[in-house]
Amino acid sequence: MSDRYGELVQSPLGRKVAKNLGLPMPTRLDRYQAGQPVLRGEVAFGTSYQDSAPSQAVLEILQNLDAKITTLDTLAARLADDSARFKVAIFDASSITDTDGLRLVYEFFHQIARRIKPSGRIIIIARPEADTGSDVGFALAQRAVLGFAKSIAKEFKKGISANVLYVQTGAEPHLDHALRFFMSAKSAYVSGQPIYLTKGATLQTDAQLDDKKPLQGKKILVTGASRGIGEAVAGVLARDGALVYCLDVPANLSDLQKVAGNLGGQALPLDITAPDAAEQIAKACGVLDGVVHNAGVTRDKTLANMSEAQWDLVMNINLKAIADLNAYFIAENVLADSARIVCVSSISGIAGNVGQANYAMSKAGVIGLVQATAKLFDGSNRTINAVAPGFIETKMTGAIPFAIREAGRRMNSMSQGGEPVDVAETISWLLAPNASGLNGNVVRVCGQSILGA
Repeated sequence: MSDRYGELVQSPLGRKVAKNLGLPMPTRLDRYQAGQPVLRGEVAFGTSYQDSAPSQAVLEILQNLDAKITTLDTLAARLADDSARFKVAIFDASSITDTDGLRLVYEFFHQIARRIKPSGRIIIIARPEADTGSDVGFALAQRAVLGFAKSIAKEFKKGISANVLYVQTGAEPHLDHALRFFMSAKSAYVSGQPIYLTKGATLQTDAQLDDKKPLQGKKILVTGASRGIGEAVAGVLARDGALVYCLDVPANLSDLQKVAGNLGGQALPLDITAPDAAEQIAKACGVLDGVVHNAGVTRDKTLANMSEAQWDLVMNINLKAIADLNAYFIAENVLADSARIVCVSSISGIAGNVGQANYAMSKAGVIGLVQATAKLFDGSNRTINAVAPGFIETKMTGAIPFAIREAGRRMNSMSQGGEPVDVAETISWLLAPNASGLNGNVVRVCGQSILGA
């Protein structure tokens, strides 16, 4: 669905009119193009303690990427050059243990606030509750940086994102996978998010992986794959080397076959609510390395006007089918030992929405399912995470009445809707073999929506 207003403000005249009237001025976001490097500009790196384990890990990662790095020691001299601009700014706040220490965060970002390039990346490293425990000063400082990140993402605008990586002590090896995503154009529509890295299980080394094809040889099931987000997910996974099993209802067989055929994947025309759905999937796919639970429907009505059929249909497809499939896959060893599961929730499941009591309940239930299953996977090589898309430009959102659609597009820090590929890139990142430190996360792909903030 075309965003006519977003296109208009890219022109000099449109930009001038929008500025004079105080209207939103969305920046065209940098999105990943095949062959593009992780870093596409200079990096500013600050730290509260240069010898901390996260700081040492970050520096090693940046050096391996041949990054041009400006550290605290050289920042003043670099800023003396009026043309100096940074594509990425990283601050390690993991050693801050009280309110006074938070001034270091202010001092670093205050200096570079006007020096971040459009579609730039702000990343703050912090410690999670598992590390801070009952230390009040430590806990308040580490939680405080999330509020800071959410605020500057709204202030800086220009398509600049800001996220916090909460790194458990001992989980520093997992920073590489997280930073590569959040520094890159693949994370264009993810902002204002806390991401939690745990020690996880076995971490594959770079020598075992192909950076250009991180999912090479992996068998991954994608439900709801015939259109929209599901089609985009299947495409990105195939690009990254996966053999994709594209599943959708038999009524969508024609579209499903086109998607699977274009990707060299397999089409599975199947209703996931069928009593034998899990068994049929297992028979068709064998052992799976990944599952993307994307299939979902809406039947919007206010609760007073909602029929039992509308309630049951949404709950059965969006929630019950996921729980039933996962239970079978786990019990019958359909999942590989290092399998990844990603469930598609929604911003509606976090914030709720008028006329979507059934949909919001189902998507909130998905989050509960993910968080509980993550605990079951603790100590294993398996992981499960969720993505929660906000307003994404699809045929479904294109059918929303104009005024509501425009409001949905603008109610986020990016002042624009996301693209299906934004969700797909995040899902591929969570499915990667190196994602073993990501378990139980709910990643909002919403441009930092004000809903549920």
